[in-house]
Amino acid sequence: MALYSETVMDHFRSPRNVGVIEDADGVGEVGNAVCGDIMKIYLKIEGDIVTDVKFETFGCGSAIASSSMATEMIKGKPLSQVLQLTNRAVTEALDGLPAHKLHCSVLAEEAIRAAVKDYYDRRHISYDPKDFPEGGHCESCHGE
Repeated sequence: MALYSETVMDHFRSPRNVGVIEDADGVGEVGNAVCGDIMKIYLKIEGDIVTDVKFETFGCGSAIASSSMATEMIKGKPLSQVLQLTNRAVTEALDGLPAHKLHCSVLAEEAIRAAVKDYYDRRHISYDPKDFPEGGHCESCHGE
């Protein structure tokens, strides 16, 4: 069995939504110094809908594929749905990741949440802090 699915390889070789949104409404950056992956997500939001999303990722192929897939999954969605995105959903959409690479999907989820939180903070929109738990507790990275 191959280490990476064809879907992972496709999103690694031809990542979607790469780049920067200069006038982004929300920006989220997360990273893990232990594993070396850093993700930055840019959101453009109109009327509570993510109308555009871009990412910059410094990291392995799984990190790039996770960022690419996650951006595809939230584009055109209302923020209420965006906040329901889980690392498990990203992993499933990629047709799986090796166990030691699951942290990449966690970082994608955390970067998106950080971008939405930034949007809320910039607009002084109240939110439930439980929707934005502290990230950076990637269990998989601690042993690498």
